Order: sequence, then C-alpha cells, then structure tokens
Amino acid sequence: MKKRKVPLRTCVVTKETLPKQELLRIVRTPEGEIKPDETGKLNGKGAYIKRDLKVLETAQKTKILEHRLESKIEDSVYEEIRKIIEK
Repeated sequence: MKKRKVPLRTCVVTKETLPKQELLRIVRTPEGEIKPDETGKLNGKGAYIKRDLKVLETAQKTKILEHRLESKIEDSVYEEIRKIIEK
C-alpha cells in the first residue's frame, strides 16, 4: 500500500515544521479581513501558528502575525483564535 505524504507547514512564531493538522491558519482575505481558518481553504494570504496558547501570546506580543499578514489585527481576532485553540 502506498503511504500518503503528510503536508508540513512552518509556524511563524516557533519556526517549527509540523504536520498541517497541528497548526492553525490565520488568513487575510482579499477584502482585508483577518480571520482564523480552521478548514485551511479560505482564499487569501495565510500564516500558520502552533495550536498552543503560549505561542499565541508570543505572536500577540511580538506582532509577528501583523507583520506576516501585512495588516493590523484587532484584539477580538486574537480572542477568537484563543477560543479555537482551547477547544
């Protein structure tokens, strides 16, 4: 039986290369809206972060997601991401 290739992505905060399922994609849509993408299929510029609250806090403090997505991120978006990670 043929083995399926596991898609790998890099966390923008920790720089770890992990399977896509262990990461959460954050997207800037063509309309300029920032939102978490649990399906991994939303259209737009994306950045991946590890599903870990410490990583999210680091991303918020260093503003690395804002830099990568080239857009200001509201606190409400970080709260939405926090709820998804806590599931």
